[in-house]
Amino acid sequence: MLKIGVFGAGHLGKIHIQQWLQIEGVELIGFYDPDDNQSAAVISEYQVPRYPDIDSLIADADAVDIVSVTTSHYDIAKRALQQGKHLFIEKPLAQTVEEGKELVQLVNEAHVKCQVGHVERYNPAFLALEDKMLNPMFVEAHRLAQFNPRGTDVSVILDLMIHDIDIVLSLVKSGVKRISASGVAVVSETADIANARIEFDNGCVANLTSSRISLKKMRKVRLFQRDAYIGIDFLDKKTEIIKIKDPGATVGKMDFPIEIGHGKKKIISVQLPDVPNVNAIKAELTDFTRSIKEGLPTKVSIIDGYQALDVAHQILEKMSLHNKAHNV
Repeated sequence: MLKIGVFGAGHLGKIHIQQWLQIEGVELIGFYDPDDNQSAAVISEYQVPRYPDIDSLIADADAVDIVSVTTSHYDIAKRALQQGKHLFIEKPLAQTVEEGKELVQLVNEAHVKCQVGHVERYNPAFLALEDKMLNPMFVEAHRLAQFNPRGTDVSVILDLMIHDIDIVLSLVKSGVKRISASGVAVVSETADIANARIEFDNGCVANLTSSRISLKKMRKVRLFQRDAYIGIDFLDKKTEIIKIKDPGATVGKMDFPIEIGHGKKKIISVQLPDVPNVNAIKAELTDFTRSIKEGLPTKVSIIDGYQALDVAHQILEKMSLHNKAHNV
């Protein structure tokens, strides 16, 4: 039985605790959170013991799940890795690139499994594309949220946009060539709305927009590639693929002909892939458990988490330079 310790009993921490209690082959031995009120709520609802300090929980666990505030990620992860514990750590991996780099080194030295909680990799709408050939040359992402004080300890880049940064980096197998960005703080001390343009060595361009002061929620990514348009709605769990076919190709139920000029005809093919019924958080925690027990690679490695963090900080730097140049 794999012994799990959870750090953090806030909104997401409670969800993780709830999911760990439903996963077979693990024992949730307890949690640690310095907040008495949050801890009391977890104890009352889930009857999970609260540990008195960080080190005692690490010592008793085989693997730790860090769902605490971003500013604490590095310290807890470092202590766990120095004791050779497997590590699940929520995004962003750490607060700074330097901290992230050190955690990568510690994971390699400890020879343990580490998974970063970029949960959108497990979103049913994204999983629906697992068997599709994706080679986007332009990506448009919008991630808009209504204001919530939770998460404002970091900028909207590390809070929201990092989800789409990870998705884009997982799809575009090419180095980053150039980044430009702008953003502004509206209600918090850090940027609340931002836009970033990432250009890759292979010619792909990703345009990412994130806001945490919107009136409505949106989590959409649109992929444009030579043979198709792919729309992914992470919020409503829907996926669509639109392709252009030549006349004479097999016609599906949602295909229709069009004229593109000079008498030329094409067929527009609309596909709606089956979207699996998946609890994304439970799936990522189950995968992490399986990687430990079966010696498998984690789906979202610490390198993936580090690369997303690195690009996020490059965006923050470009955003700062842009604002200084324009006296924002």
